[in-house]
Amino acid sequence: MSITCEYELLGMRKISEVVGLTLKEMRDYAKPGMTTKHLDEFGGSILKDYGAASAPKLTYGFPGWTCISVNNEIAHGIPSVKRVLKEGDLVNIDVSAELDGFWADNGGSFVLGEDVYGHEELVNASKDILHKAIHSIKGGVRIAAVGRLIETEARKAGYRVIKNLTGHGVGRSLHEEPEEIANCYDPYNKKRFRKNSVVAVETFISTASTIANTQHDGWTLMGNRGGYVAQHEQTIVITGGKPEILTACNGIWD
Repeated sequence: MSITCEYELLGMRKISEVVGLTLKEMRDYAKPGMTTKHLDEFGGSILKDYGAASAPKLTYGFPGWTCISVNNEIAHGIPSVKRVLKEGDLVNIDVSAELDGFWADNGGSFVLGEDVYGHEELVNASKDILHKAIHSIKGGVRIAAVGRLIETEARKAGYRVIKNLTGHGVGRSLHEEPEEIANCYDPYNKKRFRKNSVVAVETFISTASTIANTQHDGWTLMGNRGGYVAQHEQTIVITGGKPEILTACNGIWD
């Protein structure tokens, strides 16, 4: 969406704060021995307290309030009573929601407890690359240029990117124009970021895979070559200079 008045900006700030704080509280609440279903119910209760509706459930009928992916799962992991979190797991939580007609999206990967499997380096690379990407965005910048930046930074750090998962416009629905803000360079994408528009920018930094494939449950995404993926995402308002990071309260860069 494009911000055209103060009311719209305030609406986007409000729902962005809701999803950002929900993500932060879920990350802080997670602990070894907890099921992903329990963690999801905790997140759902926070959204409910704010009066917000889960975006994946509302839009797609997703079987959970949030998406929780663990270890080799890239995204869209279904919360389950059978999935018990363990020390050192690579956990990704994606929280998106609607409130008063406005929608926002954010997510982040983290290592649960002690980094016994050495995932922290991948997580930090994803965070740092997202920070660089977002701070390169302003009105008039080519979307493909940001994809090239993400892919280049990933390669420099010794990683790859997932090419078929992208950021997107957001605001009056969960996915809007631009539909694809890729993690890689697409020479055919001539579109440019527009000042005052709202987008969700995300990184998918990978140790091995380049393509995410949907599993038999119809939701969970896993890599074509295995390995691990760290994802981080923020909803921002594009300006003529430094963007406003609406979901900054999620603390992924703290």
